[in-house]
Amino acid sequence: MRTRRRSLSGMVTEVETLVSRAGELARGQRRTILGIVGPPGGGKSTLAQTVATAIGSAAVLVPMDGFHIAQAELVRLGRRHRMGAPDTFDALGYIALLRRLRDRTEEVVYAPEFRREIEEPIAGAIAVPREASLVVTEGNYLLVPDEPWAGVRPLLDECWYAEIDEATRLRWLIQRHVEYGKTPQAARAWVHRSDESNAAVVASTCSRADVVVRLRPAPPASAAPAPPRRRPNETQFR
Repeated sequence: MRTRRRSLSGMVTEVETLVSRAGELARGQRRTILGIVGPPGGGKSTLAQTVATAIGSAAVLVPMDGFHIAQAELVRLGRRHRMGAPDTFDALGYIALLRRLRDRTEEVVYAPEFRREIEEPIAGAIAVPREASLVVTEGNYLLVPDEPWAGVRPLLDECWYAEIDEATRLRWLIQRHVEYGKTPQAARAWVHRSDESNAAVVASTCSRADVVVRLRPAPPASAAPAPPRRRPNETQFR
């Protein structure tokens, strides 16, 4: 396990604090890798994109989802009906990529990207140039302690766990499935059969994160937000 730098802690309410912390990581002498983990529909992708965009050209976003196993292979393996589960990803391929990114010896490293519109990974879709000093990677299983996923955590300099209230998460998740072609009924069935099983696996890894980022949708202008309950290492983010 690598020695980690100071991480976020306490109760922070501004996104600027998270961006500032990512900026510190980006300004280091060596390349650093920031992991962002959370359950399906929990806002981790939005948080990761927000951070990478704010840092600019010094940061590159490399999602774990690019290592989805192709659908034809999932069918052959008998796993297509639970696509998104831990064993429907090429975890060792993801770990190998993280090692290459940490080594920073190549002029450019190409990473795959998952395209939701076709539900397939596309090889070589994300270019990570050697001058990029911060890699932001996000996904469900970055903190899973079981093999082969256990090899991910030692390669991350810091890892944040993003979460949101369950009602909002489920609503967003169902909406996303509908936007990419499922009927509302099929979307709800998939979420409750497959996504929620995966969410339970992810939730069990929360304690391994350096900090918990509590995402909250903006309340209506007329609504007075209730004081949130926070864990000791929880950060608020809007």
